Amino acid sequence: MMTIRRMLDMTTIAAPLLFVGLGIPLVAQSSEPQTPLQLVKAMIANEREASNDHERYEYLSNERSDRTCGHLWTERVVETYAGRVRLLLSEDGKPLSAERTQQEHARLAHIEDHPEEFIHHEQGVRNEEKRAREMLDALPQDFTFDNVRLKEGVWYMDFHPNPQYSPSGLEERILHGMTGRIAIDAHAMRLIHLEFHLTQEVNIGFGLLASVHTGTTFISDRELVDGRWHTLHVATQVHGKAVLFKRIDYNLDLKRGDFQVLDQNITVPQAAALLLH
Repeated sequence: MMTIRRMLDMTTIAAPLLFVGLGIPLVAQSSEPQTPLQLVKAMIANEREASNDHERYEYLSNERSDRTCGHLWTERVVETYAGRVRLLLSEDGKPLSAERTQQEHARLAHIEDHPEEFIHHEQGVRNEEKRAREMLDALPQDFTFDNVRLKEGVWYMDFHPNPQYSPSGLEERILHGMTGRIAIDAHAMRLIHLEFHLTQEVNIGFGLLASVHTGTTFISDRELVDGRWHTLHVATQVHGKAVLFKRIDYNLDLKRGDFQVLDQNITVPQAAALLLH
């Protein structure tokens, strides 16, 4: 059985990675009327196809989360096949001290010399990316869509748990307890906005092992920048408790910008060297 920590990792780490759509539109809007389900399936098909492009980017990240201990970290990030290599630039809007800058450079130099350690560490995140893509694929069967409207070239719709679908695993049970809203670019058929809100508490082991509380949310905003789709903002709040009533609270607010296209075959040592120099 999946642990509550692993389940939360899936929600707070994998989900943001899922929506870094890349590449150009592949399926344009049909002139024929489409049902909400057809629109969602066309969007998912495009997101799945775009994820196979494996383009890599360097970008600027501003994140406040548990990973940053509640501080606002501004980082330069370089994507590789093995994961994201990061250089911390400032904390809470203030430049790093000389000592901390030296520590960051030493950390990157270690990654450059020993990439196998970084690759091993990032493997778990890559596994969660696959799980997150599976969650997106589950949307058509797990939810019903209504309140559909087309406004200024964007399809908007609400979604609710499908009462005819019975979730089978922990991830699906959590997902099935959520409602939300979705926005799809009507021409490119690409995801623009997605938000989930947990509307009923999900208990694991009748609540004795863990519970995920109402108020848990996930929001992702995406945009077409220089001909490519990028996730610009992700906000996540998870509330719950684990074994022995230990509270679980996770908060993430992440903004990305200043994207630069890289060689898709960039290696981990090359990424570390790029950030160092």
